[in-house]
Amino acid sequence: MTERRPTPSGVRAAADRIASEVTRTPLLPLDHEGRRYWIKAECLQRGGSFKLRGAANRLAQLDETQRAGGVVAFSSGNHAQGVAIAARRLGVKAAIVMPTDAPRVKVEATRAAGAEIVFYDRETESREAIGAALAEERGAVLVPSFDDVDVIEGQGSVGVEIEAQLGRRPERLLVPCGGGGLASGIALALPGTQVLIVEPEGWDDMTRSLEGGEIVPVAEPAPPTRCDALQTKRVSPLTFGALREAGARGLAVSEAEVAEAMRFAFARLRLVAEPGGAVALAALLSGKAGPVPEGTVVVVSGGNVDPDVYAEILSGASNG
Repeated sequence: MTERRPTPSGVRAAADRIASEVTRTPLLPLDHEGRRYWIKAECLQRGGSFKLRGAANRLAQLDETQRAGGVVAFSSGNHAQGVAIAARRLGVKAAIVMPTDAPRVKVEATRAAGAEIVFYDRETESREAIGAALAEERGAVLVPSFDDVDVIEGQGSVGVEIEAQLGRRPERLLVPCGGGGLASGIALALPGTQVLIVEPEGWDDMTRSLEGGEIVPVAEPAPPTRCDALQTKRVSPLTFGALREAGARGLAVSEAEVAEAMRFAFARLRLVAEPGGAVALAALLSGKAGPVPEGTVVVVSGGNVDPDVYAEILSGASNG
């Protein structure tokens, strides 16, 4: 039996399916160093990130028996909120496995959306194992954050919107990458667009996987990072396969470059970008993306950051 894989047609169908459930986020112009770029502000999505798209598409396709059993997910916060919001709309119970060091703002928002939270230790426990055991015990459906066809296709609706807003497919696109659900979905939505994925330094496993032609995990010990949303230690064959077939390549940015991008987003775009959501912008501003053609689209994927951390970064008190 052939394993189901995400497809361009699946992405288009997902975009239609969830159109009334998600915000059509703005594509903002950015004039920088003599060129115009476009910022896709997914930090303005309901729940503060693109994650609602994949969750809404996955949960919309649950049958009545599955809805009765509820859903389980694991996340540091953005996918948690997406699942919680989508579940509440459908009257479905949701339990989210979250790390004890998740940003407070993400924990509080997930709880406010009606989800039960089960905490785990990121260093000593496996969120995948805890989530799978919880789902089996409760007869619930496990909703992965990126290793799922419906989730990937839902995230790809970002690319469908970009093409509609621009009136064409962009030549190049910079996008944050953790597990690769957003990046691979966009790559499927925008064939012919050069996709450049961006990760935090030391967490650039997708970049190294694409360079080597096979999946490699994050090298241990992984360095500390404020990009909690991008702390995925091993990517999925589904996301890796889609990005490899699209000819995507990747790069990594430093904590200091991320902090500078967050300050830039606030000052120039009036956007609140969380660290993981700002990595693609950091690649543009730092010059690490190389010569970036005019019209390039940069995705700011999330804006959920604790106020005290955000204030510290804005003040320049910490440069990573």
